[in-house]
Amino acid sequence: MLEARTPAHDDLIDHLVRTTPLQRGEAARVVLDVLAYFDETTTEFVRRRHREMQAKGMTNAEIFDRVTEELPHRAVAPPELSLRQLRRIVYG
Repeated sequence: MLEARTPAHDDLIDHLVRTTPLQRGEAARVVLDVLAYFDETTTEFVRRRHREMQAKGMTNAEIFDRVTEELPHRAVAPPELSLRQLRRIVYG
């Protein structure tokens, strides 16, 4: 897990405490959650989104279309992936 006690994180946590109704512990958790979100690899993102949408009853065709639309909007957009590459990420 990421360590929340670095000076850079302390500054951000202090800023959140000053500018939001969050308590220090809540602000630290938010910072860690955001860092973990942006640390997610393309493979982890594709697998997570596939599971989430499959749980909602979506078909693979719908899921892969949606994932293809979402990927370019990630903080660091990965290269464009083909349907075959997406399927290989999910199913190996």
